[in-house]
Amino acid sequence: MLRVHRPGLMTTVQDAGRVGAYHLGMPPSGAMDRFSFSVANLLVGNTDAHAALECTYLGPEIEFTEPAHIAVTGADMPLKINGEPVDGWTCHAVSPGEVVSFDFLKAGARAYLAVSGGIDVPPVLGSRSTYTLTGTGGLDGRALREGDELKTGAAATSAAAGASVPEELRTVHPSQVELRVVVGLASYRLVPESLAAFFTTDWRVTPDANRVGYRYRGGAIEFVDRTPPAGAGSDPANVVDIGYPVGSIQVPGGSEPIALLHDAVTAGGYATIATIISADLGRAGQSRTNDVTRFVEVTLEEALTARHELAARLTRVHEALGAG
Repeated sequence: MLRVHRPGLMTTVQDAGRVGAYHLGMPPSGAMDRFSFSVANLLVGNTDAHAALECTYLGPEIEFTEPAHIAVTGADMPLKINGEPVDGWTCHAVSPGEVVSFDFLKAGARAYLAVSGGIDVPPVLGSRSTYTLTGTGGLDGRALREGDELKTGAAATSAAAGASVPEELRTVHPSQVELRVVVGLASYRLVPESLAAFFTTDWRVTPDANRVGYRYRGGAIEFVDRTPPAGAGSDPANVVDIGYPVGSIQVPGGSEPIALLHDAVTAGGYATIATIISADLGRAGQSRTNDVTRFVEVTLEEALTARHELAARLTRVHEALGAG
């Protein structure tokens, strides 16, 4: 059992995501930084089917009432046990009565606290992930609150206290990032000069950045003049309704691009000019207010190669930990 003394700014239960319900209008939710989430679970003997805690900007303070193994990965949000600093990206044993807390965030946006056996909340549509917009999944469909109690389940394998991920396989979080994108689905709505400028502009993350989407500021986007087709709105960015892939970027009004992320709606009437590749979604979710982003165009083949490279990196973590 975990007892929440302080909930942090935005701490939610997340797993690998709710797959297979997109056609119902249900986004996947799940960990924003899938790599860090997976590594945290590996360290404590879990699989991706086990839920962990995603801690945004300010971590929680949690007391353990029974023995467990824990690990924290993702953002540089230093971990403490009973007030004493301990290493991140490392498996630690905790005893009943010990309290886990976090120091101030140094880099990145989201840390992942995995506990042996995972956070045991009822699955909804095959996932324990929290989707706060509809109050679905997680702990009553919401972020943690003071006084909450969380049960844990059974770990898939035994954990080894002291096991640590090699430095070269850990993620780092610079204040300026490049996000690779595939152009489309409605990029034809932009004048060519604006599409070119989209890739040369330093875009800054605005305070409007959360699990639903990230809004960026830094330039203007001009759309091709046209008479709106039947079913489309009057905004130059409007099209007849279109599906929104996770990571798709739209520019309502032509002013501030919005990257739709894990808790976003699944369709709507704004042109999507590009989509962040899956391998870079974690990097997007680890950027924070005022961080600079450059978007870089890649081909579909390059996007698939990046996905395979990220999977290979996770395999190297498995091997380094002796997990497979």
